[in-house]
Amino acid sequence: MSLNPPPEETPGLRRRFIISSSIVVCAFFVLALRLWSLQVLGVDHYRELSERNRIRHVAIHAPRGAVFDRYGTLLVDNRPAFTVSALRQEIGDREKLFHHLSELLEVDEEQLEERWQAGQGLPRYRPLPLLEDVGRQAMEMVQENSVDLPGILVEVKPLRAYPYGEMAAHLFGYLGEVTENELDQPEFSGYRSGEMVGKTALEREFEGRLRGTAGQKRIEVNVRGRELRQLTTRSPLPGQRLYLTIDAALQQAAETALADNAGAVVALDVRSGEILAFVSRPTFDPALFARGVSSDEWRELIDNPRHPMTNKVLRGQYPPGSTFKMVVALAALEAGTVTPTTKFECDGSFKLGNSYEYRCWKRNGHGIVDLHKAIKESCDVWFYRAGLETGIDRIASAAQRLGLGQPTGFPFGGESSGLIPSRAWKKKRFGTSWYDGETVISSIGQGFVLTTPLQLASMAAALANGGTVWKPRIVQKIVDLEGETDWLLTPEKLTETAWSTESLKAVRDAMESVVNDVGGTAWRSRLEKVRFAGKTGTAQVVRRKSDEEEEQAEDDEVIPYQYRDHAIFVSYAPADNPQIAVAVVVEHGGHGSSVAAPVARAVYDAYFTEETDSKDTVQKVVTGD
Repeated sequence: MSLNPPPEETPGLRRRFIISSSIVVCAFFVLALRLWSLQVLGVDHYRELSERNRIRHVAIHAPRGAVFDRYGTLLVDNRPAFTVSALRQEIGDREKLFHHLSELLEVDEEQLEERWQAGQGLPRYRPLPLLEDVGRQAMEMVQENSVDLPGILVEVKPLRAYPYGEMAAHLFGYLGEVTENELDQPEFSGYRSGEMVGKTALEREFEGRLRGTAGQKRIEVNVRGRELRQLTTRSPLPGQRLYLTIDAALQQAAETALADNAGAVVALDVRSGEILAFVSRPTFDPALFARGVSSDEWRELIDNPRHPMTNKVLRGQYPPGSTFKMVVALAALEAGTVTPTTKFECDGSFKLGNSYEYRCWKRNGHGIVDLHKAIKESCDVWFYRAGLETGIDRIASAAQRLGLGQPTGFPFGGESSGLIPSRAWKKKRFGTSWYDGETVISSIGQGFVLTTPLQLASMAAALANGGTVWKPRIVQKIVDLEGETDWLLTPEKLTETAWSTESLKAVRDAMESVVNDVGGTAWRSRLEKVRFAGKTGTAQVVRRKSDEEEEQAEDDEVIPYQYRDHAIFVSYAPADNPQIAVAVVVEHGGHGSSVAAPVARAVYDAYFTEETDSKDTVQKVVTGD
């Protein structure tokens, strides 16, 4: 029996075997490379992704630095606020989630969707605020239903709190979210989208010191996003504390006295330039901006015809009216064109040549008038003649040396300069010559002359202290976390004029008579506890020509609000040893004697009240008693 030989291997079968084997070997080689890449080269990357799936990095917002008055009374603080936020990388069905959240918290789904869309520019790993400053009940409901709200968490953020409500809002300023344009600026290096920053006034000027340093905590969560345990925490560092020159009791007294009138009140320490009260009204609620002002709320503020967002202390520009007469008096006395005994007759008007007739506010005139009586009774005719003989350039020089017509150097910026006209100014501005009639009208603080309330207070302080115009100070010191003084501002002189003793005495004696002597225009506002000196002013908004218009001006109800005169009063106290100067401007208030002077009287009444009583007043405001 013979065996058959095996069949010969065909070339095609061997080739298929080699190709198949090569494919298998290559596949195993690729898989091995991928496994090596995942387990060796990418170990750190995928460990980080794994950590992100179970570990959250939650920012802890730093409280902004608190603000105090000169005596340590708390003016601006922080309070904890709850924010409902979304972690977008953990949210799948947004429509279903928002529907459930809206039913739970009784909010519109459209509101949630608007906040979602508005935050699309933020990094996805950062919580996106959906509802801010919600109540404790809402916070507890979200936490109790966290299983059904994947990707929703409650954050605790410190928000600005204002124990005094709207008081001094223009001084403190307000907060807002940092903008994309601001993020491109070097001063906002290190800020992130969505952070709150100071937008105006103190909050902006001292943003770097008030901001603080944010902290962070790492927490472990389960697959539903529920917190399991806290891993590490880095505590936030609060911002530095600001101590202002403001006296809270005096500030409140000034705010209360000005009431619902539009205007400004400024009180200065005549010995240093420290601002003791800083009032601009109408005002706004800075707490609205701390939590986020709505578009409707913002529109209501900016459309208000009385301009509550304008800082009238710094930016309001008003004709000073008769309060400018002290400037003219000093300029005339120093130039020698008049003396304290120089007399002019006032019969109710003054005619310049054969042209225009300029009237005195007192239709029947003041009779024979010297400097003392001219200031005490505010005779316009005396100053028409004294101003004309002195000349506008001398008057302008005296005004500038008293701090008018130029910014005072207040630290916020945005301060209006006012306007003190001169021959050179008019030639440059209009290309025409100066006329004598313009000197006449400027001599009673009308025409081109414009001042700010802060400048008027600086002028009054310079008259009180003998000629020194101080740079206004608002921050007394800044204290760091260790309680050490990190920044201390010292008084700084802007100008110092050596007015003659005789000239100053003549003007100051007359200002004292304005308030304390029968016949003085502010006599009804005198105080028994202290003698203060001052000067009333009534600044026309529109020029009246006829006798009928003058009669109507005596009844403010006849004239539309926007055309009524501004009421102004500048002053200092005590008259014999000045400590404090106060300027009051009441927009469209009418007469300075009846409207503005009583406001200053209330400020002095509060200032010269015994310190213990003043502190009791502050405590009552803070506690709400």
